[in-house]
Amino acid sequence: MPEPEKDNRMIIDCHGHYTTAPRSLEDFRASQAAFFPDPAKLASLRPPVITDDQLRESIETGQLRIQRSRGVDLTIFSPRAAGMSHHIGDAKTSEAWSTVCNDLIHRICTLYPASFVGVCQLPQSPGTSPANCVAELTRCVEELGFIGCNLNPDPSGGHWKDPPITDRSWYPLYERMVELDVPAMIHVSASCNPAFHTSGAHYLNGDTSAFMQLVEGDLFRDFPTLKFIIPHGGGAVPYHWGRYRGLAQDLKRPPLAQHLLENVFFDTCVYHQKGIDLLTGVIPSRNVLFASEIIGAVQGIDPETGFHFDDTRRYIEAAPIDAASRTLIYEGNARRVYSRLDGWIERTDGHPNGCRLSPLASNRH
Repeated sequence: MPEPEKDNRMIIDCHGHYTTAPRSLEDFRASQAAFFPDPAKLASLRPPVITDDQLRESIETGQLRIQRSRGVDLTIFSPRAAGMSHHIGDAKTSEAWSTVCNDLIHRICTLYPASFVGVCQLPQSPGTSPANCVAELTRCVEELGFIGCNLNPDPSGGHWKDPPITDRSWYPLYERMVELDVPAMIHVSASCNPAFHTSGAHYLNGDTSAFMQLVEGDLFRDFPTLKFIIPHGGGAVPYHWGRYRGLAQDLKRPPLAQHLLENVFFDTCVYHQKGIDLLTGVIPSRNVLFASEIIGAVQGIDPETGFHFDDTRRYIEAAPIDAASRTLIYEGNARRVYSRLDGWIERTDGHPNGCRLSPLASNRH
């Protein structure tokens, strides 16, 4: 790939999850699931005790090491997506689990404020009003300094039992998002449906289904400043852009650029060059945010290139786009979509843990 351009732009990865948490976090979740039928046992369960040294070890030997080696300055960081598992337990279980996970993200962002900024997990539960998420969203933004949230369009885990994201039942959550001026990444969680592999099918189904729900609806007429990021390159959407343009036309909707692209954005978690080339050739650069999901769904080395599949900066550097488009994808769009990000960056400027390593330094984990 060509040498990265030498300039002062930041490389902001909008899609990072805490996938290397200490085992005690997973044990706590397993106990939640096991104790759910017994309210007394569930009430007695206490959050895991995880020290700052354990957090440092889990981050510095994994996420942060790889992030720095690839020249990524800042990651927008959230709890593990598959770990949200909103289908486990009930609303109370989800509230307790979300609080524990979000508090860990806050602690990591406090330890490494120039390398990570938080996005929260919402305490969703099948059949429960999204209004139930407003309190945790507010706490995370106003008290913990988070700049967005992850929104699961299918808390049932692959059975799609809840209303589409354009349904008015979601409006209390959207109203609060608009008030707080924070976007949501639309991200499903683990699949409990054996027909859908979690990261190979359910994630991409979720991305594509959410987009089609937005095509069918008129959500942004009611919320003109609401912003969504659809991850994994938008699922099937860019590949079938003509289909969605045609469907919008048949449904008597405005052209997609007018109907959705002021509010809907796509990330670059696409793990091959031709996929990134297609994404950046179909979707306007102003609607694409850099992302890689380090230590995420695909962690191996591509035998055809010798580099890790998720080393997406290489694809952006090699994509047939101009320097201005790269700057938008790497930095400008993240700052615009996550409007609270500028404030976080300003507050952490000069922090000792915020070394800026823009040159691409390594090609190996």
